[in-house]
Amino acid sequence: MDFEYAPLRLPPNVDRMTAAVQLQIQAEFSGWELARVKLFRDGTRQVVLRRREAGEALPGLSY
Repeated sequence: MDFEYAPLRLPPNVDRMTAAVQLQIQAEFSGWELARVKLFRDGTRQVVLRRREAGEALPGLSY
């Protein structure tokens, strides 16, 4: 299976609950799933989302 990936960087002022809600919305409406989360000492999160490549057009990420 082929996946497409979307790297995101969440700033330190975004708390865990807000980040979870944002990612949940992307998962529900755009088909993304969480592939990896990396938390840095300064509080920044590096998130990688993935979804299966589809022949039809799916909505992209909204930043």
